[in-house]
Amino acid sequence: MTDDSLHSRLAACRLCAGRFAATVTAHQPRPVVWFRRSARLLIAGQAPGVRVHQVGEPFRDASGDRLRDWTGLSETEFYDLARVAVVPMAFCFPGYDAKGSDLPPPPLCARTWRNEVTASLPDIRLTLLVGGAAQRWHLGTRQGVTETVADWRRHCAESRAFPLPHPSWRNTGWLKRHPWFAADLLPDLRAAVRDVMKEPP
Repeated sequence: MTDDSLHSRLAACRLCAGRFAATVTAHQPRPVVWFRRSARLLIAGQAPGVRVHQVGEPFRDASGDRLRDWTGLSETEFYDLARVAVVPMAFCFPGYDAKGSDLPPPPLCARTWRNEVTASLPDIRLTLLVGGAAQRWHLGTRQGVTETVADWRRHCAESRAFPLPHPSWRNTGWLKRHPWFAADLLPDLRAAVRDVMKEPP
């Protein structure tokens, strides 16, 4: 299966059209597809936010700015499709609930697409698991995000995966309550990302 064929089928996916139409935002599906076979760094996120839905590029928002700071990647490096794949648990913006909060990624998306997409990325050297949905899928963990992220050394050793909280502004309080994240985890994360990124395409 070529990248172009899989990308085209993903971009045309409308499985959740009815679900999205019933949300407060009443939006249409717009899968954000951002990966190539040559990628060696996989960023496994949750789902696009409304800003990403509008522009069609992953993490093109304040959360992306924070994630790039965490990883030490420049904007150019982050969007280098030859080396970096961004594969969320749902490829479309799920919409808002009545309180204005992001709805969770529809599980149907991961069940339909995730195994095929990850199988199309044979050269992944490091995976960043951003948020609980990605951590549960990839690690099979039933722990909460805090416990999973705190155990990052084991997950890195066993599966070359860094579990991370979501870089949303909503998690600013979490970051303040857990100073070990910036002091201990981020230096290890940046070193691991740099090692992977310096390999030639």
